[in-house]
Amino acid sequence: MDITKELIDDLNAVVKLKVTPADYTDKVETALKSYQKKVSMPGFRPGKVPAGLVRKMYGKSILAEELNRILSDSLYNYIRENNLEVLGNPLPKEENNNVDIENQTEFEFKFDMALAPQFTLKLDNSVSFTEMVITPDDKIINDYISDITRRYGKVVPAEVTGEGDLMYGDFVELDSNGEVVPGGIFRASTMFLDKPVKEHHKMLVGAKAEDRFDLDPIQISDNVNDRAQKLGITPEAAEGLTNKFRFTVKSISQLVPAELNEELFEKIYGPGTVKTEEEFRAKIAEELVKMFSRDTEERLRSEIMNHFLTATDLSLPDEFLKRWLVAANEKPVTMEQVEAEYPIYARQLRWQLIENKLIRDNEIQVTADEAKEHVKEVLKDNYRKYGRNPEEVSENELNDTATRVLGKEEEAKKVFENLYAQKLMTLYRAKFAIKPKQVTYEEFIRG
Repeated sequence: MDITKELIDDLNAVVKLKVTPADYTDKVETALKSYQKKVSMPGFRPGKVPAGLVRKMYGKSILAEELNRILSDSLYNYIRENNLEVLGNPLPKEENNNVDIENQTEFEFKFDMALAPQFTLKLDNSVSFTEMVITPDDKIINDYISDITRRYGKVVPAEVTGEGDLMYGDFVELDSNGEVVPGGIFRASTMFLDKPVKEHHKMLVGAKAEDRFDLDPIQISDNVNDRAQKLGITPEAAEGLTNKFRFTVKSISQLVPAELNEELFEKIYGPGTVKTEEEFRAKIAEELVKMFSRDTEERLRSEIMNHFLTATDLSLPDEFLKRWLVAANEKPVTMEQVEAEYPIYARQLRWQLIENKLIRDNEIQVTADEAKEHVKEVLKDNYRKYGRNPEEVSENELNDTATRVLGKEEEAKKVFENLYAQKLMTLYRAKFAIKPKQVTYEEFIRG
């Protein structure tokens, strides 16, 4: 087969493929013999239809199938063997539709091809960034400790409701006169008093068992889905509710926070790690710094991305890509829709090309073992957050869980993307001038 590439410009080319009988005859004959074994036709036993009749009936369609397969394989091999960096997939020229399968024996096909742009990246300490580093203050530490003590606390019965308490009781639907609707909604469910208590729940503070309250739908919950779940109805029905509901308190549960003592510290960090409240606060501050570092790093990463996108001369074959997006989309889209969304797509593609070049030029790799160890560390953090001491988790359990996580394609993709992002950040810190600036959480939010 004769394949040639004609450059239109730096980003666009036309590939021509000339197909002769030598390229397809054997393949067509093999396919015809396979058809002959399977085809069924009145007057002939299965597999005994004459070859000439099979050729007459199916020869042209088989030829078309083989030509398509040859074109696809040949284009892929040509791109791979010539190390071409292409964007999207080659698009057939309109003139390919003029091929005459009935009468031609030699064919020429043309495809538009988009070439990835060639560009350089500046990666040295002449470029500087400021990294806003969050320092946890007492308020944030206290809030975090309050959340932990509640998480490790215990639920006990209570006589009277207060903020943070859970009530269990019966909801029954009322009519406009305050009477129970015969056959109306009746449901046993819960009511939770937030901390601090919401304005429309303040009448529930101080309630005792068997107390009754007539509540508007929004007082049951200001979230439609939550309201629907409490009343055992659909969100659509919950959205349209106007009747009040009588809530009869049946029982009250109170969450008693865990005490700040060695027993709690050991549950969270294992024996001997933290012994005093002072050490506990220091450990919390350390964890908050680590947690906030993700936010500060994400902001720094965003600034670096914007720098590269602004500073890099990186053009795209826009017209080709718009056509390709229309052709490749699983759902039908118009060129108008593509035009509207193309700036976002083009920005994402430009950044992907920049990232790929950084990874390739700096020989960055992520191994399967690195991915597994990363997942195991994430699992340990999650165990600690939800009340399980990671030191009590066996290595076999960690390995098995990590293997299951990485066995899911989407999960594995996220893990590898995360690790590549971490390694790229290490590269940025080594090459750019990055100056830390200590700020409070509020200052960080304000930017």
